[in-house]
Amino acid sequence: MSKRRLLVTGARGFVGSILTEAADAAGFDPVGFTDPETTQPADLRDARAVERAITHAQPDAVIHLAAIAAPRQAKNDPHLAWQVNVMGTLHLAQAVLSHAPAARFIFAGSSEAYGAALNRDAVPIRETAALEPMSPYGATKAAADVMLRQMAHDGLRATIFRPFNHTGPGQQPAYVVPAFAHQIAEIEAGRQAPVLKVGNLDACRDFLDVRDVARAYLMAAGRDDLENGETFNLSTGTPVQIKELLAMLTGLARVPVSVETDPDRFAPNTIPRMSGDPSLARERLGWVPKIPLERTLADILDRFRRQVAV
Repeated sequence: MSKRRLLVTGARGFVGSILTEAADAAGFDPVGFTDPETTQPADLRDARAVERAITHAQPDAVIHLAAIAAPRQAKNDPHLAWQVNVMGTLHLAQAVLSHAPAARFIFAGSSEAYGAALNRDAVPIRETAALEPMSPYGATKAAADVMLRQMAHDGLRATIFRPFNHTGPGQQPAYVVPAFAHQIAEIEAGRQAPVLKVGNLDACRDFLDVRDVARAYLMAAGRDDLENGETFNLSTGTPVQIKELLAMLTGLARVPVSVETDPDRFAPNTIPRMSGDPSLARERLGWVPKIPLERTLADILDRFRRQVAV
């Protein structure tokens, strides 16, 4: 049986690199998101380049990961975030609808789209909750989410995911878990004083392993029985306080580590508790998270230890 042609945008990113490694075993043949005129990766902001890339690739499935994904970057340059995350998604979806209409279109949205609803509705939140984003990043993801659900009525075979916080080996230290783990590895190697600098530890977040998230996207990409526009949370349903997560990581440290609040790392906690109800993904996709948080944290720390040792 021939493998399905899978086009992944953002294939070199954090989630994309994990996903493309797993694609072959999941029955897919990854193809490049390349503009045949330039032989370079297509720029999502260039509608014609995106159209040429889709026409050339003729994918059976598209997993759209490419985005301005760091909330701080989106806040600093909202114009770029809207151009990439919304208009770029529109260009890609239109090209798929026109030139590869049978392709399943998987969209990596975000739990940030829920925004203020997380402070009002019962948590873990369900997919039926209103989208009330509170940040530029969340707004771009909410806008693309709504847009794709509209395009599903036009025939786009879209599946929308709203993943909650996901981490794993390979994530950059700009994010909270690898920020802690990287400092611990530096402390163990004697490159940093035995003081771990932290920001706000009070927030509760629903953490997933990136490998479980990639598996969900691949599962959906291979399904022919999903309704256009179906939307799924990716979450555990059990939030963990950042303070508890930090304690788990420092418990893995090979040397004593103290903790100190760094004002430069301290951000307002506008959403104290974020968690999603994963029931629909379990019922419709058969997806449940498999990798426990303890293993995720150990794997992240081990990756940084290897990097520091080089």
